[in-house]
Amino acid sequence: MAAVIEDKDALRSSFERFAQAHVASEPAWLRARRTAAFARFVEKGLPGPHDEAWRHTPLAPLVRTQFAPADPASSPAAADLARVPREVTRGAEIVFVNGRFAPELSRLGAGAGEGLHVTSLRAALQSDGASLEPLLDRALPRDGSVFSDLNQAFPDDGACVTLAPGAVVREPIHVVHVSVPGATPTAAYQRTLLLAGRGSEARVVETFAGPDAGAYLVNAVTELLLEDGARLDHCKLQREGERGLHLATLAVRLGRDARFSDRAISLGAGLARNEIEVLFDGAGGECVLDGLFLVDGRRVCDTHSRIDHAQPHCTSRQLYKGILDQQARGVFNGLVRVRPGAQKTDAAQTNRNLLLSRDAIVHSTPQLEILADDVKCKHGSTTGQLDATALFYLRSRGIGEAAARGLLTWAFASDLLRGVPVEALRQAAEAALQAQLRGVADVREALS
Repeated sequence: MAAVIEDKDALRSSFERFAQAHVASEPAWLRARRTAAFARFVEKGLPGPHDEAWRHTPLAPLVRTQFAPADPASSPAAADLARVPREVTRGAEIVFVNGRFAPELSRLGAGAGEGLHVTSLRAALQSDGASLEPLLDRALPRDGSVFSDLNQAFPDDGACVTLAPGAVVREPIHVVHVSVPGATPTAAYQRTLLLAGRGSEARVVETFAGPDAGAYLVNAVTELLLEDGARLDHCKLQREGERGLHLATLAVRLGRDARFSDRAISLGAGLARNEIEVLFDGAGGECVLDGLFLVDGRRVCDTHSRIDHAQPHCTSRQLYKGILDQQARGVFNGLVRVRPGAQKTDAAQTNRNLLLSRDAIVHSTPQLEILADDVKCKHGSTTGQLDATALFYLRSRGIGEAAARGLLTWAFASDLLRGVPVEALRQAAEAALQAQLRGVADVREALS
């Protein structure tokens, strides 16, 4: 308990210094929101072993480590950038290092003629802060995670993406977050805000990457606001280092007849936790959430999703898959809430997990909360090991055990990867996944 109290006091001192340094450069409404967010953090406190939402997530790396602010002036090494698929787009690409905009690595002008505006949050606040007041934090629930509160209190910069009404952006928009840890544990607060105007269409890719050396914490919040009739495909590739801690919140608010899809691929970090909040704010919306993670050693991946069907005639689909080896741990906790009056809701939720070791453990809790009577909702969860018959069949055809196991594991994941709507990202994710499978050389030869 003493360590938790000390860390809380350290965060309070850090916030006071941060707020004082920004008092002259920020609008009053933002300062008030920062203060309110930090007050919520103080009231809630850091999660403990009796916190139901964190019951299966190891807390020691989060609450017993004092993280100093990451240096925004750090420069990533070539090896750090190698984990970022830079060929994802010929369009707009905005890069952040330890949460601070890196103009020398970014490409912002592409797509401007298509009704797209990409800039840093810091620049947007300086040029037209009043326009951001009704948008920033709008998608975030007030009962969200304590780490979401910290992100609202501390971010120094972030990506700000705006799609004009009716805009159709052909090339994907790439938002890159690169972590450069220091000699001691560091923390970076990363933020993305996107407003998709009425009837607009776009694809957005978020990449998170960092080195294996050095301990660090990434606290990321992505807010996506889709106005009526907007269509947005969002993809996330997480390739943090093996000592990195990745805490991310994706908050989505959908207007009438809006269409949204998210495909999240998690291949890195010692601990990765993804919290997803989707609110149907208008009738007729559609949402698809797909996710894939691969963990080995003692790594942990945790996904908590909550889809709020607050309006009628909305559809949601979820498919999350996990691959766990050695002593890895996985968590899936998904809630679909159907509010009174949200008739004609159509929701399906599926979680599938593949255990490659007898020591791997996954906790799967799909949930439905239905308060309307004219709905179609279902959920399901399966956890198992590789099919012994299929493994025997491949071995009998002369394929080695490592390659056979790799092929079957690849088959388990490949259907989800095929759904990634950005070709270059899909190829990068496939290559990264193959590189982590045992017997990778044999797997590639067999696949060819």
